[in-house]
Amino acid sequence: MRPEKIAIIEELRTHVEGSSYIFLADCKGMNMEGMSELREKLSETSSSLMVVKNSYLGKATAECGRDSLSTLLEGPTAMVTGTGDVSDVAKALNNFSKENKTLELKGGWFSDQTLSVDDVKAIANIPPREVLYGQLVGTLVAPMTQVVGVMNQKLCSLLYVIQAAADKKTQ
Repeated sequence: MRPEKIAIIEELRTHVEGSSYIFLADCKGMNMEGMSELREKLSETSSSLMVVKNSYLGKATAECGRDSLSTLLEGPTAMVTGTGDVSDVAKALNNFSKENKTLELKGGWFSDQTLSVDDVKAIANIPPREVLYGQLVGTLVAPMTQVVGVMNQKLCSLLYVIQAAADKKTQ
């Protein structure tokens, strides 16, 4: 194999190994303006987009132990990699594919599992991290607020009884 090809495969391998997720999409028919727009949206999520040759990506993923992605390598392939919030990237890709029919999601890889297109769309529907934190805090606080409410009601009942007794004695 020529040294240029080996260098390309090595670069792809470092991208694949250094990322916590990989999304693959078919970019057939996409022009440079569309690709630049997609790269701009993905730059907000700290991820990178590369259009890769399937044979090179297949060899790079096989070297990394992620050869299950080889089933998704058909047609022109755009690879999105990164280490940030996976749901933000999935949302950006899903929204862009809805707006521009030239980008078609193929699937991906996350947390040692190969993802189908439906899996990527499901990840895209996960609420943002801040909302999930809010829901978690609400869930943790709910029992405590109920206990406070019950205790408050019992205290109020006791005060009503004392007040009634005081009113009865003053009459």
